[in-house]
Amino acid sequence: MSTESEMKLFTLNSNEPLASEIAEILNLPIGKSKVVRFSDGEVQIAIEESVRGEDVYVIQSTSQPVNEHVMELLIMIDALKRASARTINVVLPYYGYARQDRKARPREPITAKLMANLLEKAGIDRVITLDLHAPQIQGFYNVPVDQLLGIPILAEYYQKQNIEDVVVVAPATSGLRRARRMANILDVPIAFVDKRQPEPGADEVMNVVGDIDGKNVIIVDDMIDTADTVIQAAEAMLEHGVKDIYACGTHAVLSDPAVQKIDHSPIKELVITNSIVLPEEKAIDKITTLSVGPLFADALTRIQKDHSVSELFD
Repeated sequence: MSTESEMKLFTLNSNEPLASEIAEILNLPIGKSKVVRFSDGEVQIAIEESVRGEDVYVIQSTSQPVNEHVMELLIMIDALKRASARTINVVLPYYGYARQDRKARPREPITAKLMANLLEKAGIDRVITLDLHAPQIQGFYNVPVDQLLGIPILAEYYQKQNIEDVVVVAPATSGLRRARRMANILDVPIAFVDKRQPEPGADEVMNVVGDIDGKNVIIVDDMIDTADTVIQAAEAMLEHGVKDIYACGTHAVLSDPAVQKIDHSPIKELVITNSIVLPEEKAIDKITTLSVGPLFADALTRIQKDHSVSELFD
């Protein structure tokens, strides 16, 4: 199957640099389309080339402003469906609303499932995404979902740094599987932070489980939003006589004032990916950005050629 003749790439407004990188790796042009807004903010999309009978891949991170980017994506899917695209594949480097994957309290929505319903109803054939905050979201869909993994990219970076005496740390018990995956790649031990609130209204007690005394630690998370979780974990590490503290995460949401907090924290370096565009004003010396472009380009080629995607997880 010829990738060049049957695959078409389109991008919307959330992450054009990543889309351009993927297109360059695949040696494909980005499809011609236009996103405009009426004076009241209504989104209008025009596809300016034929997509009839083509396999179309739309690249859009549903990052801030989340609702704007979600609506762009839904309208684009509808336009492609009405333009007789053969398949519509959405590439979501960052999947917004993934934190709302269950009812934590009565009368709450499950918005991650609503997102799945909206995308399916609009007419998608496949989802390709990266490090879902809640992996069970894959089961919310009745179409194929390929969840790529960012941990190997982050782990490869640390392998090249040749840091000695390393322990990988999960900043919460919910991140143990992620930490264990990185620790296995690096062939190092793991530890985790156990946060407890003895009684309502009391301060949280943070216990570090694992041997980190005199070690260099790498705190690993999937999403860094307010940065409170990784910073609190870093501060807990200091009490145990660690050497240097590193942190990493796939999705750099970095809501204000997260960058300022990281800059003044004990974290020596924060490593992230470009699943979300990092604005220039947030690009401080402490933050290193790795690209997931080659990973997505490889995945799209495999999907288009009906080759195994699971090999990318090894």
